[in-house]
Amino acid sequence: MISFLTEFKSFQTSGAEAFKPGLERMFEMDAMTGHPHRRYRTIHVAGTNGKGSVSNMLASCLAAAGLRVGLYTSPHILDVRERARIRKAGGVKFISEDYMKHWAELYGDAARTLPLSFFEVTTAMAFSWFADEKVDVAVIETGLGGRLDSTNIITPQLSVITNIGYDHCDILGRTLEKIAFEKAGIIKPGVPVVVGESSPETDPVFIRRAAQEGSEIHFADRENPPFWDEHDALLAEMDLQGNYQRANLRTVLCALSVLGVRPDRNALIHTASIMDFHGRWERLCSDPEVICDIGHNAHGLKWNFARLNEMVKEGRRLIMVYGSVADKDVDAVLELMPEASFICFTNAEGSRALPAEECMNRYLAIRRGGAESGVVRLQDGAEVSVAAYPKVSAAVAAALDKAAEICAEDAQARPLIYIGGSTYVVAEATAFLRS
Repeated sequence: MISFLTEFKSFQTSGAEAFKPGLERMFEMDAMTGHPHRRYRTIHVAGTNGKGSVSNMLASCLAAAGLRVGLYTSPHILDVRERARIRKAGGVKFISEDYMKHWAELYGDAARTLPLSFFEVTTAMAFSWFADEKVDVAVIETGLGGRLDSTNIITPQLSVITNIGYDHCDILGRTLEKIAFEKAGIIKPGVPVVVGESSPETDPVFIRRAAQEGSEIHFADRENPPFWDEHDALLAEMDLQGNYQRANLRTVLCALSVLGVRPDRNALIHTASIMDFHGRWERLCSDPEVICDIGHNAHGLKWNFARLNEMVKEGRRLIMVYGSVADKDVDAVLELMPEASFICFTNAEGSRALPAEECMNRYLAIRRGGAESGVVRLQDGAEVSVAAYPKVSAAVAAALDKAAEICAEDAQARPLIYIGGSTYVVAEATAFLRS
């Protein structure tokens, strides 16, 4: 990360303290930089889960249609430059450090004076880069919420809201209706909106907002967009795996239909490789098999954990490396934990992380009424061994050792290691496995 960016508070290190509600600073910064986002078309994507997958699939398909496509997403896994990328004929390129330094020389003093948050700076920087690179269209993912999100200074061709679940409740509200109200803030006058998943609690919020803005509204799960009839075949081949991709794919197909863009089969099947996109049910190793996923709340993890339980029933021995940030509803996730043989509780670096020991004890309290034993007996008689590791690298190493132990006992065993619970845990684990 260039030193300039370390001057600004990020959500990763500071949590809610880094979230600055209100768009006044962004409007000022936007004026200083010459309103760069007005020089290309945009698509705006919000939602509790699935934003990254939907944004990448849309960008991949738009690029396949011959467009020069910008993509802005967050958070990053290994390199801050992952947040801004361009897909064009010949491949993907990330924003360069040279460009970031150039932007800092031009606008750094203004960013400090306002002062902007880390996310506001990277958003303004990405908007300028896309304009300077003359993209035709940019897919812009919100960071948190929608109404007061830094990205909400744009007027897009299409707004997309993937789904609504409980997350960031301290900022967005503690009911689905309040969270939906914040996400619905990206709906702009006369701009169509696609909602990925309908529900009785949130539909009225979106319908009311769309009516107020004169916006045509589409609920993807109530429509039959082009290619949907062959979605099972698409899902089976896609390099973006995970049961939750079914809803994301339908959302993308509906959005492309509204845009009048024909879905490209190859672009959908190979989105992850085409867009250099990581952290969504991604296989990091094959021997033993190591899967990582940045899903971090109960709404998203229920899909992952259900799939893991299916794999256990198929005979796989599941080993988990799990860690969370402290400001999530951790207990709601721990209630859903799959039937693993061994769980390595851990924590990423940074003040937001929930200490590994505390996370493990909360799991034990839920499963055994606060027992201190490192073994949990499940209702079906199966046993789960648990341990706490304050460093992600140590937790991953322990998981690999356990997999080797299982294989030594049974040469036919197929242990599976799942790493998740936090983007930051996945990031540190990925770096460790690549080192």
